[in-house]
Amino acid sequence: MSNNESMTAYVCALETVVPSTLLVQDQAKDVFAAQPGLTRLGSRLVATCFDSAAIETRYTAVRELNLEHTTDDPQFFDPSSGLLLNPSTKVRNEIFAREATPLFIEAARAAVNNCGGIEAADITHLITVSCTGFFNPGPDYRIVRALGLDPAVQRYHLGFMGCYAAFPALREAAQFCNADSDAVVLVVCAELCSLHVRTSNNPDTIMGSALFADGAAAAIVTARPPASAGPLLRLDHFETVLTPVGEESMAWNIGDHGFEMVLGNYVPHIIDQHITGALEPIFALPQLAGSTYTDVTHWAIHPGGRSILDKVQSRLSLTETQLVPARETLRNYGNMSSATVLFVLKHILQEAGTEDESVCSMAFGPGLTVETGLFTKMARGTSAAFHA
Repeated sequence: MSNNESMTAYVCALETVVPSTLLVQDQAKDVFAAQPGLTRLGSRLVATCFDSAAIETRYTAVRELNLEHTTDDPQFFDPSSGLLLNPSTKVRNEIFAREATPLFIEAARAAVNNCGGIEAADITHLITVSCTGFFNPGPDYRIVRALGLDPAVQRYHLGFMGCYAAFPALREAAQFCNADSDAVVLVVCAELCSLHVRTSNNPDTIMGSALFADGAAAAIVTARPPASAGPLLRLDHFETVLTPVGEESMAWNIGDHGFEMVLGNYVPHIIDQHITGALEPIFALPQLAGSTYTDVTHWAIHPGGRSILDKVQSRLSLTETQLVPARETLRNYGNMSSATVLFVLKHILQEAGTEDESVCSMAFGPGLTVETGLFTKMARGTSAAFHA
């Protein structure tokens, strides 16, 4: 096939990593609830937000947040006093540069090592994603150096887009593969959301402290035939929809003491009201003609929070089984912003299956922006689906 002919792109490897420091939700709640300056309402909100989040464990790159960690110069948490500290944005971003780099590299290396027939030298494009910090030379540069990629690899960074950013990254990767049959694209998302936690009586800040966590994920996207019969995800179609309301309800701003999240309690209601409209372009595709939501085998929903998952499930009449990947990701890892939906997709790819199965995936972010994707989970041993 010539390089000018359109190709179908596949995810042939998808790997996830988390930092080593584990946060137990009940212990984190006790720390936040014990902070001085909380009003009576603030104390109630801490208890409510942490208890209702449907999260048991999360991971953080801020080692100080582990109650057993000791340091002579605490920046985030002083275990001797039990106080959460409030470092500047500069301090938080310096920690991002130091701690995000190994996560980017570890996830990227795992994806390359576990993609049969693909080596580091084969990577033609690199797309990195993060909304929780900035540095330059950035993570794309660090990955090229650490993995020994071709210095001429085309590098792109998608910054500050929010929780939905994995979709633009995968869409861009698919477009590279559609344009060039030899393209091999490495996509890496890494987020250190816990860098921006702080004590506050603000409901948005409290909700963020109860939900957000750190993690990274990497995918290899290519149209090349695979060398092994592992799980494959065919990237069939992407859509972007902006809801008619909600611009002020979800936002991500830079403050003097970290990045500041706006996550209004009306967000689940906005999603509830507009989710079917956001899905109309996907369900207008020929392959879904006449299908209902429950006809789609798998739903990879970004778990922005339990209430969001509840609203999506109720509005689309999805089964408990269809929500398992999203709910288990939320329970075990929390909300890791852009990386989270890739954790959900990995959960789906790891499930046993002997037939090709449809996957509808979606994520939500500032705007409100709703990104959706229609994918196909290919049965093991279906390498013949690739074009030679």
